[in-house]
Amino acid sequence: MKTDRISTGSTAFDDLLGGGLERRAITQIYGEPASGKSTLCLMAAVACLRAGNSVVYIDTEGFSVERFTQIAGENAGTLADRLYLFEPLDFSQQGTMIADTEGLLKNGHAPVGLLVMDSATALYRTELDLGREAIRKLSHHMIKLLGLAKKYDIPVLITNQIYMDVERDRVAGLGGTALEHLSKAIVRLEKKDSVRRAMLRKHRSRPEGLSFDFVITEDGIRTV
Repeated sequence: MKTDRISTGSTAFDDLLGGGLERRAITQIYGEPASGKSTLCLMAAVACLRAGNSVVYIDTEGFSVERFTQIAGENAGTLADRLYLFEPLDFSQQGTMIADTEGLLKNGHAPVGLLVMDSATALYRTELDLGREAIRKLSHHMIKLLGLAKKYDIPVLITNQIYMDVERDRVAGLGGTALEHLSKAIVRLEKKDSVRRAMLRKHRSRPEGLSFDFVITEDGIRTV
């Protein structure tokens, strides 16, 4: 029987999210560089591959085969056969590749269990001088991802970069209220020396502010 959530590959992260990544919804992780966003994405992808499903992985940051291999372990080569990797080079290509994933969701040789986008906003940064048009394009990309999540009954996991919101005097995720609104669950990663903290910023059924601390290890993360 299909559950309404799938594992992130981390018990602590699953617990934070109330049981894992929610199907038919976007879960967003945001934080500064090297805070662990990509590691959490790769762990979720590997957990899904190990469960026998395929994963669509859109990587705008440069996919690390070495990191995937570390996390996937000795079966990395076999698991990689069911990893569909897209690497857009610009923002319009990002939109095209999101649209192209639907073919895989329909016709993949193993059912796709997860769609990852790391990061949703790296290429958006290059479009910021377009102002409202850039926001409109990003919103369109995210609405398309949410549509795929709902149509194919899968979770979508995205990462986001941060900026300083001067008006509200706080660090926030890029993409404004549109990206915040479209994400059903939002987790912020903070970094202090070698320890990271994952903190819940938004969730439909769990209180904001729940957190766990972790360190990044060769094969993923370890809670501390």
